[in-house]
Amino acid sequence: MPSTENLKASVFDPIIDEETKACIVNSLWGLDSGSSHHCVPKTASNYGSYFNYYMEQCDTAGHDNRRYLSVRTHQDVVDIVNHIKTNINRDDLSQVLKAKWPHPDPRSASAQIDGSIDLAARLLLMIDVGDLKHGFRSGNRLIWDGGSLKSLVHSHYNTAQSLHTEHVRLEKIFNARNLVRIGGFKIEWTNNLADHLRILNDDEKKVAIFSNFSFLKVQENSPMFPDGLIDETLRTLALLLPRSDVETRKWYRKVSNKFLLDPQATQCNSLRLMDRHIDRFHFWRDRIVVLKEMFDEAEPRTLLQWWSDRRNVVQWYTFWVAGIVLVLTFVFGLIQCIEGGIQVYFAFPKSPA
Repeated sequence: MPSTENLKASVFDPIIDEETKACIVNSLWGLDSGSSHHCVPKTASNYGSYFNYYMEQCDTAGHDNRRYLSVRTHQDVVDIVNHIKTNINRDDLSQVLKAKWPHPDPRSASAQIDGSIDLAARLLLMIDVGDLKHGFRSGNRLIWDGGSLKSLVHSHYNTAQSLHTEHVRLEKIFNARNLVRIGGFKIEWTNNLADHLRILNDDEKKVAIFSNFSFLKVQENSPMFPDGLIDETLRTLALLLPRSDVETRKWYRKVSNKFLLDPQATQCNSLRLMDRHIDRFHFWRDRIVVLKEMFDEAEPRTLLQWWSDRRNVVQWYTFWVAGIVLVLTFVFGLIQCIEGGIQVYFAFPKSPA
């Protein structure tokens, strides 16, 4: 059975073995609370997409000769996370880490400590926290400059929802596959929970979706997030990636293989009729309203979109009946032209040989 000695491996190693992954998962989220000395490898098997994110974040934060990072091992990350979970404020945490990692240049030490704290926060929450020295980030990010990380996250999500929702209906046709094939949307699969359901570009109709189901499931009882946020996020996945829709599951399987997403995202419990009401959503309600309105206003532009778009059944039948009539008219007209040409050909007197 693997020991927590695995956590002493470098965060900059390009490959993390399964035993080390298990130790990281167990240490960050307490999945192996029954054992303080060993980690269970099988707990890492469902977190492939998370560890793609983990390694990307470590690599980005350690860029440029690691001048902006004090952490060197997975144990260093876990130690910072354990402090964060005590609701320690940012300044006190900085002092603790400066005492642990002394540095001859105080200015360099501050930058490295700040980078290490922000990295640990990102790995714990899958939310962009802090200002990355390297790496492009255009989405929402949280700046943690004081107080506890928990208070920052809670204040960020506990904001009043303001959009009018009286006529918003979340029909079964409203799912991620149909956003693409009917609405003409582009989906950016994000690892930043703060960007979930955010419209990234109005003109291109680009929307961000956070689909890391495995991460969300293990956070259901986490005090770091406001009560109900994780459950509601899972319900948005049930809305957009319904388990009962076979075609959506097939579509997502192809997408997840292409972009290395969490393959379990279509395993959310199916929504009941009452759960599809917009008022059942609080944290993500405004973003759902905007997305649904854009979807409803989207007009089909291609034959495939016209064929797939059944939002207005009368319009759909009218379009295709008119199309069939047009095609038949053209076909019969062409046949008549050919018959007329043949008749003229045979009626024309032949010259003697």
